[in-house]
Amino acid sequence: MNEAVSSTSSAPDRSIAVVGAGRLGGVLARALGEAGFEVRGPFGRGDEIPAVDVVILCVPDAAIHDAASAARPHARLIGHVSGATGLDDVDFSIHPLQTFTGSEAPDVFHGIGAAIDGRTAEALAAAEGIARALGAHPFRVDDAHRAGYHASASIASNLLLAVLDAAEQVAGSAGIPSAEARTILAPLVRQTVENWVGVGAARALTGPIARGDEETVARQRAAVVEGVPELAPLFDALTDRTRALAATAGDRVSSRFARSTTPDEAEAGDRVSSRFARSTTPGPTTDSERNRA
Repeated sequence: MNEAVSSTSSAPDRSIAVVGAGRLGGVLARALGEAGFEVRGPFGRGDEIPAVDVVILCVPDAAIHDAASAARPHARLIGHVSGATGLDDVDFSIHPLQTFTGSEAPDVFHGIGAAIDGRTAEALAAAEGIARALGAHPFRVDDAHRAGYHASASIASNLLLAVLDAAEQVAGSAGIPSAEARTILAPLVRQTVENWVGVGAARALTGPIARGDEETVARQRAAVVEGVPELAPLFDALTDRTRALAATAGDRVSSRFARSTTPDEAEAGDRVSSRFARSTTPGPTTDSERNRA
């Protein structure tokens, strides 16, 4: 499916025309120029394309076929930057795994992933060379797995924004203005992402669901229903998925404990668990527990 790309590819072609003057087209043209390519464009619809080594299409997916047909007489290789579209009309693809506003500096490509593919060895080498020249990390995704890869990227970016917007709306229903909500929630979001990067979702999970505190979850749901009722189905779906994640985390801990203990140690652990069960109530019992996120 996805494979690392060798760092021994041939040098990329030097003259590149960028077709598409949207958010990515402008940023990509600037970055390619900074990387030492001879860049033409970005060109808009109907502009004449000069003779170049490579044309990179930064156009909507539905426009790729027509744009590739128009560019074909002017270049040896045609590529696109779509994450979801195959190679039927082009020779290669480079999909920068990043979100763009159009105002980014050329170094925005440094260190990011770039999904690449090519119909021939030459086209694949060109895609890899361009990605590396931009400072990106190329990895191969073929047409058979492109939709799944792109869905993963959408969940991590586009759908994540829907979740963050929901958090902002619920904060608003609690009397916190939108701008302030984004400011105070942003450090939590950033740290959560860093924890996920470091140890994965199951080990990074905190909060009432991870603690089995369903009373708090019920109060949260009631607040959502009262404040932003249209978000209740999203809250329910997310909490259901988080319960499954918490169960997975629990299974991993139990498995590790079972492998790392002798029968005597396991019996001692059971006695500790039994004492703990008798000494606790279903909900948090201290101020510090109630205040934990």
